[in-house]
Formats: sequence, structure tokens, C-alpha cells
Amino acid sequence: MSPTTSALPAASAHEALGHVTFLGAGPGDPGLLTLRAVEALATADVLIAEEHVLDVVRAHARTGTDTPRITADEASTSAGVPGIGDAANLVMRAARGGKRVVRAVPGDPGLDTNAAEEMLACAAEGIPFEVVPGIAAAVGVPAYAGVPLRDAQGTDVRFVEAASASTRCWTEVGASDGTVVISTTLDSAAGAAGELVAAGRKPDTPMTLTIAGTTTRQRTWQATLGTIAQVLKAAKVLPSPDGGQPVIAVVGERSAAAQREQLSWFESKPLFGWKVLVPRTKEQAASLSDRLRSYGAVPHEVPTIAVEPPRTPQQMERAVKGLVTGRYEWIAFTSVNAVKAVREKFEEYGLDARAFAGIKVAAVGEQTANALIAFGVKPDLVPSGEQSAAGLLEDWPPYDPVFDPIDRVFLPRADIATETLVAGLIDLGWEVDDVTAYRTVRASPPPAETREAIKGGGFDAVLFTSSSTVRNLVGIAGKPHNVTVIACIGPATAKTAEEHGLRVDVMAPEPSVLRLSEALADFGTRRRLASVEAGEAVTRPSERRPGSRRRRTT
Repeated sequence: MSPTTSALPAASAHEALGHVTFLGAGPGDPGLLTLRAVEALATADVLIAEEHVLDVVRAHARTGTDTPRITADEASTSAGVPGIGDAANLVMRAARGGKRVVRAVPGDPGLDTNAAEEMLACAAEGIPFEVVPGIAAAVGVPAYAGVPLRDAQGTDVRFVEAASASTRCWTEVGASDGTVVISTTLDSAAGAAGELVAAGRKPDTPMTLTIAGTTTRQRTWQATLGTIAQVLKAAKVLPSPDGGQPVIAVVGERSAAAQREQLSWFESKPLFGWKVLVPRTKEQAASLSDRLRSYGAVPHEVPTIAVEPPRTPQQMERAVKGLVTGRYEWIAFTSVNAVKAVREKFEEYGLDARAFAGIKVAAVGEQTANALIAFGVKPDLVPSGEQSAAGLLEDWPPYDPVFDPIDRVFLPRADIATETLVAGLIDLGWEVDDVTAYRTVRASPPPAETREAIKGGGFDAVLFTSSSTVRNLVGIAGKPHNVTVIACIGPATAKTAEEHGLRVDVMAPEPSVLRLSEALADFGTRRRLASVEAGEAVTRPSERRPGSRRRRTT
């Protein structure tokens, strides 16, 4: 048999074995995943990881990806849930079946002993694999804590895994004057400090300790080797039954621990750790939630309205047919839902974005414009100033019979929309087909846990983007607790909030969701600075819970 023909079966067998990607998920922040990691997740057939790692990577996995759950907890393992020791079997079984497998591990695969063993198992069976590095916690967490590991003099840096460190290891790092980065647990941190003091480090050597690093639950304590036990006791950090949460400790005279107040960029974000209620659907809240995350907040989206088709669809059907036959000069979209309603009607008739040829298209704001662009339509008019009906009217041209062959505007909108835009267009000389494209109804109540958090002060802030969001949230979930910061998009929304017994703390200078998030961030900054100037601990609103509900003040 020739070499060419003998290679063919081997290639087929190679392909049948599938492929494994050992992927580093980093220390916890999903934003630290590499571009290559995102690409690998998007093509995976099977994703294998512990639950806390799945939380980091699953958003990038394609729909339909199999994600068998594994656990490091012995009780769960004995109860039938696959454990870390079973991960290799899951990987090998999927790869033998020709699947593209992503095995995600915390930090970097090169520092994970289980990943190394699984790589060897793949190599032994000839299963092709690749390694996608991730940011190790020992490097990423100090960066997020504002503790650089080296200075201009090139400080020596040593890394220690406390659980497996030998006496010799402690002796060596104790004798060094460099920076020591220790991976340990909250319960064992004081013991690790004691090991360094016993090995020769001075008790007054600066030490920082960071828990839940790179996440919005991150917290950092500053102390010395001699005082860390007292600092943790004062912070009421109690021993944990499971042995303690993982922490990263940084020890050293030149580790910049003393400069952390200036370098702590992450924990000093204006809304760091704030749990913010956003009473909008996930689609509507996308840009707002992204902006809140950039300020360090944890957005929690709760739909307060549901969108349904109009009770009588004939009006909408006539308007769409008129759009195709040249009845309109303009079509104006005042919401993402209006774009969705027209798009669905187009798909029902077998139409696409080409049906907008020759028609001018207006969008009330950035989000609506983005929805149109996703549909394949670039708006001709978006307000240059305020993103509202009033802002749209400011830029809308008056009807000119010389330049405008048709004087009619198609306005698909909600059943409860105001008449501002219709009246303004008529004043500009246009005829308006004001069409109900969809109905808004009150959404179902959120889960009991969310309702209790709303009423019990579990949220630090709530953003109201319209009067209807105020009425509907109170109707389906109850009134926010008095510690919750109330932020409103404009005067009308603020008035509705006050009518429901809520005190408005923040109001956007312009009726824009992005300006609303900026206003809340400014509020958080002022609140933080006031605490620092008063010598008080910086806390979130939900950490101060009086027992009464918020009442309207006069």
C-alpha cells in the first residue's frame, strides 16, 4: 500500500476523535477572557467546567452547547454529580465521540494540576488538543486590587501556593526581601503571615488580602504580617465550615500596598458592588446595563411590561402595504419595540429591509437606531440633541411641497404612547398615519426572591425610565425599601414616583438612559467622598437598612 493511501484512514480516525481546548477562564471577571477563548467557546459542542467557572464563560458558548455540571464538593460528588476527578472522563468520552470540547478551568491551564493530567490523557490517546492561556489569579487579582507587584527597581516577585508550601519554601521567601504573592484561603491567611514572620520577615511588613478578586464582590484588607489576624477579626471575618474562600495575599515593603488609596481603581468605582434594579426587558436594558457595569454596578433586569400584538391587526397591515406601495415619505420609529413589530410584519409578508427603499427613516434615539441597523436599515434622522419625541421634532424638517412628493408619515407605536410627536408633525405640515403597532401590558411578577429584595432593601438603587415603569414595578413587586436610591429619567417620572410615596434622590439632566446612569454614578461618587471625608467606612446603601419603608417627604 502506498504512503498516500495508508495516511487516509489515519486522518479519518484523527477527525473522529474530536478536539479538546483547555481554556483559562481567568480569575473571575468575564471581561478578562481572551479573544481566542471567546472564539473557542463559540464553536464548542461540549463545555466542561465547575459551576463558578461556567458563570464566567457560558455567555460566550453557542446555543445548544452541552454543559455537564461538575463540582469540587465531595457531598455533591457522592450524591451522583460528577466531580473534578470525573472531568477527565467527561472530556475523553466527548472527544472520542468526535465532539469539539472546551475544558475551562479557573486562572490559567498551565497552573492547574487537573488540566495537566487531562492533557496527558489526551496525548496518550492521540486526541488533538490546544491550550488557551488565561490570566492567573495571582497576577490578575493584585492588579484589580491596586497593588503592583514590581517597582522601578525591579522588585523580585515570588509566588507561593500556601496549601502545598513546604517549610523550605517558607524559609526561602522569608529570607527574601522581595514581594510575595500567596494563594491561600481567608481562614488560613493569618497562618501564612505567621509562617513568613517565623521565617524572618518583619511583623510590620505591609500585607494586602483580597477576596473575590476581579468581581464586583471584591474586597481588600490592608494590614501587616503582625496585624492581619486582628484586622480580619475587626472586620468580623469568621472561620468558614468549608475551609474558607480563596484569597490572594501580597506581602512586601515595595509592593505598593502603602499607595493603594491612589492605585485602587477597581474598588473605587462610583457604584462598585451596587446592586441596581433596572425595570426593563433585557433587550431594552442592554446599553444601560453595560454602562452600569462600567461604573462597577451589578445590574438586575426586571421586565415591568410585556409586549403583545394589537387587538385589531388590520390597521397595521394596511400601513405596511402602504409603505411598500409608496404611500409614505417618512416612517418614524419611537422605540425598539416598534422596530420589532414592523420587522415581524415584514417577515410575515416575506419582505426585508429593501422594502424601505425610497422612504426616509427616523429613529427617536441611539437604541432604536441600533435596532434598525441590525434590521439592515440606516436611519436618515436621529435627534442631534435630546433623544425623545421632542428632540426628534427639533430636527424634523417641515413639509415642503416642492421637495417632498408625498406629505404622509407612518408612525408605528405603542397603544399608550403620548400625542406629542403626532401633534408636532401636524404643526410641521405633515399628515400622520398614527398606527398601533403593539400593545404594552403589565408583566408577570418577578420571582419571590426578587420581590423580597425590592421590598426588603436588597437593592442599592432602582432606575425608573418612565412613569409606567414606576406604576408597573410597584404593582407587580411592591414599593422599594427606603434605603434604595431612587433615580428617575425626568420630571414626569419623578412626579409619578413621588405620587407612589417614593423620595427621588437622582434625576437625569436630560431624558436619556445614559445620562441617567451618569447621574447615578455622580451620586455614588459624592456619597463615597462624603464617607471618606467623614472618616467612615464606604458602604453601599443596602448595607444600611432601617426598618421602615420610604415615605414621601414634603
